[in-house]
Amino acid sequence: MTRPAEPSSTEDATIAGWTDAYFNRTKAIVSRFGDARVTYAVFMRRPVVAAPRLLVEWLTRVAAARQTDIQIDLMHKEGEWVGAGDPLLYLTGSFRHLSDLETLYLQKLGPPCVAAHNAFQMCLELPNSSFLAMDARHCAGSEMQEMMAYAASVGGAAARAEGAKGFIGGANDATAHWFGKSRGYGTMPHALIGYAGSTVRAAEMFHETYPDEALTVLVDYFGREVTDSLAVCERFDSLAASGRMAIRLDTHGGRFLQGLDPAESYAVLERHVPGAIRRYRSDTELRHLVGTGVSAAAIWRMREALDAAGFSKVRIVASSGFGVSKCRVMSEARAPIDVVGTGSFIPNTWSETYATADIVSYDGIARVKLGREFLLQRNGERQQL
Repeated sequence: MTRPAEPSSTEDATIAGWTDAYFNRTKAIVSRFGDARVTYAVFMRRPVVAAPRLLVEWLTRVAAARQTDIQIDLMHKEGEWVGAGDPLLYLTGSFRHLSDLETLYLQKLGPPCVAAHNAFQMCLELPNSSFLAMDARHCAGSEMQEMMAYAASVGGAAARAEGAKGFIGGANDATAHWFGKSRGYGTMPHALIGYAGSTVRAAEMFHETYPDEALTVLVDYFGREVTDSLAVCERFDSLAASGRMAIRLDTHGGRFLQGLDPAESYAVLERHVPGAIRRYRSDTELRHLVGTGVSAAAIWRMREALDAAGFSKVRIVASSGFGVSKCRVMSEARAPIDVVGTGSFIPNTWSETYATADIVSYDGIARVKLGREFLLQRNGERQQL
């Protein structure tokens, strides 16, 4: 069954079909026994970064279609840190019109807020690296894809306010607007290299087709990351010298980067960041430092090889499993990453994304279920997005 389009002025039936049944029944009961003006407090159970825009825009459209007023009081600006249980916003309006909207507006709030928080944390861990949102292929449809791209833009902007480079774009055109771009970023997948038969030939094909674009080459297909990187740089030495070339490391976790093994991985880090290996705290952190896949040692080894061959202006793009914890390890190892490609800011624990709403006022009388009295306190002034 396909997902219906975003609700519009003629789609109350669509809203009813996708909302929880008890909200629909509440709407019917309230319509029979008399409406009330209510205020909802909307909050989350964990710390997040405020990302309410999708909720606000959707509710505004629905209110206009229903010819009703929904007052939206934001307690936190977009991109602002919000503590667990601290209301993100209050909604005030007709109980009849608000009662059946809760399911859908909560869906549009929780995931973006948690993903924005994770994106913000990653960017702060590697403030000198740019980030690309490569979440699309991990999303459950276009609506989630929109939420995650929006979240990355919010978290990235919050990190930029603290001096980080943040997210500079995403992987597709449809969500590029969140980053102030008209097109998505990306050059080649592994499939193109398999089709071309060699990494160099794939780079040639790309450059012949897109001669005016910078060239980022994926180099792990044949397991010759160092050899193929240098071969591509030599083939396109003018691009390499002008800083218009990058090498993307995406080595999977089943093997080491070319030329590395556990002993050599330790040796690489000892040459560049001798203290890093002595500070690890878990097996996961050790794997990020000297293990298989795109480890800190792998990134340092690639930088060594490029610099030794005279390609110091060639940038390194690192992808594969980059979440908050891996970014933290890379920061401690001072890994020379120019750009991080990540879809891992999507929350690993989906239950953390659940937003919650409770009515705290009926016709001006404060009333909330036992245990949620903290929602009655309205701190701060109304905020703008």
